[in-house]
Amino acid sequence: MKVDTAAQSTTWTYVDGDWHEGNPALIGPRSHAMWLGSTVFDGARWFDDVAPDLDRHCARVNASATALGLTPTMEAEAIEGLTRDGLKKFDGKTAVYIRPMYWAEHGGYMGVPADPASTRFALCLYESPMIPSTGFSLGLSPFRRPTIETMPTDAKAGCLYPNNARSVLHAQKRGFDNALVLDMLGNVAETGTSNIFMAKGGIVFTPVPNGTFLSGITRTRGIALLRESGVEVVEKALRMSDFMDADEIFSTGNHSKVVPVIKIEDRELQAGPIARKLRESYMEWAHARPLG
Repeated sequence: MKVDTAAQSTTWTYVDGDWHEGNPALIGPRSHAMWLGSTVFDGARWFDDVAPDLDRHCARVNASATALGLTPTMEAEAIEGLTRDGLKKFDGKTAVYIRPMYWAEHGGYMGVPADPASTRFALCLYESPMIPSTGFSLGLSPFRRPTIETMPTDAKAGCLYPNNARSVLHAQKRGFDNALVLDMLGNVAETGTSNIFMAKGGIVFTPVPNGTFLSGITRTRGIALLRESGVEVVEKALRMSDFMDADEIFSTGNHSKVVPVIKIEDRELQAGPIARKLRESYMEWAHARPLG
């Protein structure tokens, strides 16, 4: 079956030593990744001739591969170099999503664990506009983030995302844009697609990393920028009630960096000054480091 690429944005994929335009068929029905989900990925961004923290994203995909029992086959610096080459294939008018990936072709004992020697690599670049910073709504999800004992939460693994997807879909059926997801103890963990922050009395609070969600690269950068600007940031266990009582709420993530939350359940909020300040600071920091 030929894949129809007409509905896809401009895409270039590097695999097996060469670049291919569009969405090449890579995984067959006998591939371990197809039936047992041995995939990891990372996501970076290019926009306005900058690719913030690209080196960290390239390093993290290798760490994720190792955590899932795969063997990284590309040095992080090589992935970064390939990305720079691939970005030259775009016209520079639209933001580009940068997605390095590993997966296993074969299984080990009785086919269940991945055979690390069969690890494959691909780098996919595609046009993906950033969503506007006007804000989005959150509904509380009935589904929870797993723990490290139950899922590979120390990796950016594809097998984690069906749980995120059902959280988002459940929220959208209730009329919200995204979901606020709790961990197994009932503490707020993240949204269905990003890390979450709140502010109260001029202090910023964000869930402390506890092994149930990834402390995102944009999250880490945002915390550093806030603290450098004199804003106190506290990482701690937070409940839904804390967010319902917050002065403002915002999220950080690779896709669109810093975006305010303007509704949580039945409570309306305004986009707040701290989120606006962080977005401005992030963009100023990013634009001071052109990709070159």
